[in-house]
Amino acid sequence: MRIRLLAPVLALACAFPAAAADTVVVDAARMIDVVGGRVVDRPQVVIVDGRISAVGRQGDAVPEGARRIDLGDRTLLPGLIDMHVHLTSDPTISGYRELEFTDNFWTVVGVANSKKTVEAGFTTVRNVGSENYDDVALKQAIDRGYVPGPRIVPATYAIGATGGHCDTTELPPSMQVPSPAVADGAQAIRAVVRKLRKYGAEVIKFCATGGVLSKTDSVGGQQYTLEEMKALVEEAHQLGMKVAVHAHGTAGINDAIRAGADTIEHCSLADAESFKLAKQHGTWFSMDVYNDDYILSEGEKNGVFAESLEKERQIGRKQRETFKAANAAGVKMVFGSDGGVYPNGDNGKQFAKMVEWGMTPMQAIQAATVNAAEALGRPGDVGAIQPGRYGDLIAVDGNPLDDVGLLARVAFVMKGGQVVKAAP
Repeated sequence: MRIRLLAPVLALACAFPAAAADTVVVDAARMIDVVGGRVVDRPQVVIVDGRISAVGRQGDAVPEGARRIDLGDRTLLPGLIDMHVHLTSDPTISGYRELEFTDNFWTVVGVANSKKTVEAGFTTVRNVGSENYDDVALKQAIDRGYVPGPRIVPATYAIGATGGHCDTTELPPSMQVPSPAVADGAQAIRAVVRKLRKYGAEVIKFCATGGVLSKTDSVGGQQYTLEEMKALVEEAHQLGMKVAVHAHGTAGINDAIRAGADTIEHCSLADAESFKLAKQHGTWFSMDVYNDDYILSEGEKNGVFAESLEKERQIGRKQRETFKAANAAGVKMVFGSDGGVYPNGDNGKQFAKMVEWGMTPMQAIQAATVNAAEALGRPGDVGAIQPGRYGDLIAVDGNPLDDVGLLARVAFVMKGGQVVKAAP
């Protein structure tokens, strides 16, 4: 009886064989092995159903019927990762100019910026702050194929104290703009973490100190106590989420590290004690050392508040000096550009600044690949050209170890085995 039942099933299987796996083979002149910190000549990468199945040399056996992409004399790298972006922001519309637009205008801005970002070679981003859960909407639309864009790790709203950098501070008392992520005290903060997770957050971002582009606060002033930070981090970690912390001031940076935060953003006034604590706790620094030039050259005409421009003049160079000192001290570093404070899509321009301020080209590339993947907690998926990870690849003309500025002019982008930007 069992054999008689199986017979028609086998007949159907022969008549309608399983769909063949989507296989693509990518060749190039050289490849940056970001894990080993070396260059591999004449690489060959095999991608099956969106993930890398083999990494070898040209001439190795490949599956029959595979599509081939020959990138010629270009250099192959993993898809880049930016750990600090705001896809739903446009720096040319700053300050009070933002009030001219309806709420959902910014979602559409995010659609355009997502396309620019992935075509610039950033196949994964961590979006650390957006209104109306826009980054979750973008992630869902991209993942379902409605619009092009990178893999998004959304934070939704950034959590902050009343009157702090993550609150709305530019309006008079008669114009109330309640934010679902403004919270004071440990229990209220825990509740907000749970709520953001409920609605799609995959990482939690909070503001430990003041900032540059907010009104009424000092750039370095601490805005949450150590006890409040500990409650937030504990709640997020309990829910399986990592924590990113906006922090310019020394005390806020150090308390955020003591509280167990995973990454510190900006880090402008970090000192030797900060470096020591970061190394003890395994904390990553994410420092946006490119956008100072853009803010100071374009900010006034874009509507940036005068007091914000003054704060940027005070903090910009100091942040770069801190970046150099932190890297020399051996603090773990990831690539975070604050895209949205400058035009999204220009993320790759930061690589040259990282090298100018003390990193080697390989260190800068590793910050945006293997380091960032580890800090995200997703080393099995992104950040390197290795079997099992997504087929996220980019290529540039020439060798970025000789000229890291090439990473601002990416020639080819593949995400999950699908070509996003074809090489000319």
